[in-house]
Amino acid sequence: MKRCHFLLAALFFGAPPAAAQCLLCAQDAAAGQGRKAETPLRIDVETRLDMGRIAVGAMGGEVEIDPASGARRLRGDLVDLGGFALSGTVTVRGEPGAEVRVILPASVDLTSGHGRTARVTGLVTDLSAAPRLGPDGRLQFRFGGRLQVAALDDGDYRGRIPVTVEYQ
Repeated sequence: MKRCHFLLAALFFGAPPAAAQCLLCAQDAAAGQGRKAETPLRIDVETRLDMGRIAVGAMGGEVEIDPASGARRLRGDLVDLGGFALSGTVTVRGEPGAEVRVILPASVDLTSGHGRTARVTGLVTDLSAAPRLGPDGRLQFRFGGRLQVAALDDGDYRGRIPVTVEYQ
């Protein structure tokens, strides 16, 4: 078995077009009702998604990180070599009490320094069906997913996960 170290760096992007559209709508409503406009959304990465260290055998396999518990599960021909596996953590700031929508991609391809690729799929959060910013204008959530690794593909895989957050 070859050794692999997987580190998934997550970079997050807000959704300025949708937020700007909502801001314009809020300004029109504010003119007639004396309401203030919505606050632009701000997204901060607190913790990056990290799959930990594994060895990959001839059959390949899959590493899964559960967003709620942070637990790591290995499937297939993989061996746990330790290290800290972490679910990603994101803090969103904006209009207190506002409902938001969080959009994650269906899959993300990672690359190693040797030009090999691995794919992250099944990205999910620990959010409820209709997440809202708290009274302080903050919402914190965790996310996880499944990393699919081909047979004997060693390397330090990295990539970016675009996360879009917009007002509902």
